[in-house]
Amino acid sequence: MTIQETTPSDGILLQTRDLTMRFGGVVAVSEVDFTLRELELRCLIGPNGAGKSTFFKMLTGQLKPSTGAIAFRGAPIAGDEPHAIARRGIGIKTQVPNVFDGLSVREHVWLAARRQHLDRKARDVADEVLARIRMTDLADAQVGRLSHGQRQWVEIGMVIAGDPELILLDEPAAGMTHDEVLRTAEIIRDINRTKALIVVEHDMQFIRMIAKTVTVFNQGKVLVEAGVDQVLADQRVRDVYLGKKVH
Repeated sequence: MTIQETTPSDGILLQTRDLTMRFGGVVAVSEVDFTLRELELRCLIGPNGAGKSTFFKMLTGQLKPSTGAIAFRGAPIAGDEPHAIARRGIGIKTQVPNVFDGLSVREHVWLAARRQHLDRKARDVADEVLARIRMTDLADAQVGRLSHGQRQWVEIGMVIAGDPELILLDEPAAGMTHDEVLRTAEIIRDINRTKALIVVEHDMQFIRMIAKTVTVFNQGKVLVEAGVDQVLADQRVRDVYLGKKVH
């Protein structure tokens, strides 16, 4: 199924229709319809194996959908290569940090900015990003000496430096201390002033800190999509996290 062409006045940034991913006889994602508007922050939740990561990988081109459509600003992107999707303005931070211990915080962010800008502009962008992720004081520190949470912030900074319109974050608060979680929520809320985000997360308290709308995946399908308080009070959501069958 194709997606009807959108215009900037529609405010729709990303859409999927009937998005499906099969691995042999296993249906990991089944006929998912999803709409994200400009500057929206959406959280995706669901038990392990619900299809969240597979959905992410289709959005970024890491997986080619079996069937269905994806549109970014009205342009079809399903099946495009990851580098082509990144150029369109979608950036992702995966769950596993992808940083080099021997490089400094500033070098990581500068290298990410350098893909979009000439050297001098890239340095200015790096300084701006370091301020946004609250790491100016650690700009010259080697990443190998940082805490887990700080390494995650470096990766978020690298994504911001690429100046995407949409940022995908896969469990950004996983493994963090309480103080790091609070700071991560502040960083994400700040990013959301100028960027749209989709955040996959399991920490319900963290979701309460950042989300207005939550989409719940279960068995490859969207179970419910609503405001954060409504979703977290929904008995069906509680049941899937307890491993009960939901009809």
